[in-house]
Amino acid sequence: MIRIRELAMRQGSFHIAGVNLTLPDQSYAILMGPTGCGKTTLIEAICGLRPVTSGSIQLGDHEVTRQPAFDRNVGYVPQDSVLFPTMRVDHQIEYALVIRRIAKKERRARVAELAELMGIGNILKRFPQGLSGGERQRVALARALAFRPQLLCLDEPLSALDPTTKSQISALLKRVHSQERVTVLHITHNPAEATELGTIVFEMVGQDIVRIRS
Repeated sequence: MIRIRELAMRQGSFHIAGVNLTLPDQSYAILMGPTGCGKTTLIEAICGLRPVTSGSIQLGDHEVTRQPAFDRNVGYVPQDSVLFPTMRVDHQIEYALVIRRIAKKERRARVAELAELMGIGNILKRFPQGLSGGERQRVALARALAFRPQLLCLDEPLSALDPTTKSQISALLKRVHSQERVTVLHITHNPAEATELGTIVFEMVGQDIVRIRS
């Protein structure tokens, strides 16, 4: 269970306060809302990438509000994927395992497992330059899942893709959710994505997050 209670954040003149959200384990939650309402700010706070001024973030039995991002069991795929430009695909995927001091044999096995799930076994030795948009998203997803996070946060993962690739990645997200048994929080503006992927759909209205479908 992921619980956010009375969360408040400020960035320059922008601020949100009193945000509450509860996600059941292994749900696929969609968060919708107008541009600029604070969806990305919220997801970055959950990941530990943005400080909060008050409130709490609880992942399972653990209070993580003040913990650094490294200590939270949260995977994150930002809107532009942000792959490391000088690192091969296989090294991108295992990066989080290297910094967690996971043994090489276990790292290689996890990379192979995710390469098969993502359908990217043929590009593991390539660098990000020249990868298609769909390939970059597959790599970013694999990297975010490598350490088996409790929560996977996705910031508009389909928005920059052409229709065919969007359909492929959407199907992949369903497989990831089922196979990895991970709780997902997915930001989108697209009602069709919410209908196709979400087991729970929320909308950010002002400072409130309203559950509009379950």
